[in-house]
Amino acid sequence: MQATTSQSDFVASLLDPAAAAPAGVTTMRGSPDAARFDVYRNNVMVSLIGALEQKFPVCRQIVGEEFFRDMARLFVRQTKPSSPLIFLYGDDFPTFIDGFEPARPVPYLGDAARLEVAWMRAYHAADGTPLDIAAIAAIGPETLAASRIVLHPSASLLRSRWPVGSIWEAHQHKPVAKIGRSGAETVLVVRPGAEVNVHIPPPSDRAFAEALFAGATLGDAAQAGSLDGDFDFGRALVGLASLGIISGLQPASESDN
Repeated sequence: MQATTSQSDFVASLLDPAAAAPAGVTTMRGSPDAARFDVYRNNVMVSLIGALEQKFPVCRQIVGEEFFRDMARLFVRQTKPSSPLIFLYGDDFPTFIDGFEPARPVPYLGDAARLEVAWMRAYHAADGTPLDIAAIAAIGPETLAASRIVLHPSASLLRSRWPVGSIWEAHQHKPVAKIGRSGAETVLVVRPGAEVNVHIPPPSDRAFAEALFAGATLGDAAQAGSLDGDFDFGRALVGLASLGIISGLQPASESDN
């Protein structure tokens, strides 16, 4: 490749199957080498589609192999990798799916993809030590209420209008299991040890968990949770701690600085 070909021109040609080989891509004799460039272009396309297939196995199962590959191919043509870390490629695929007209009959597909992004992020997140429940129980009520949780490095929360946690769980079985829930779900993803875990908190704990992930103090989160008559602060806090989502507690006065 000669110096007359810019990197942006090369990438544009690489992701557009209708584009001619960029200027400067030649044989050893100096003649255009479109055939070799086409092979390279195809290899790049296949590799990026393969990366999406590995990252979004549930989405692939939901829509089928052919549909997924066609959708992934269009995404790849529009979106070049922004990092040499291939596992990061496709983090914006859920947004693409939301605007992909042929996927409209599957309205939960974008959120299902967001859950798979969260799973991959958790898998590659830094290790952390979950806070022991006994350590939480030793904190006085007033101090506890005024504290914010420090999230485990791998922890994330997804709020969806659809039962995406149940859909994801159903697709972990062969054959795919029946989905026993409908309606909105809040899903927690965390890797406290070697394995990534996906949890669906009970409806009574959703507001509490969402408030904590948004940075509320435990007292304010408990107030948000109390709007549900079935909410129990102690049970909800122990439940989150047992999942390994909490790495520590920080007094509000420190976290506000």
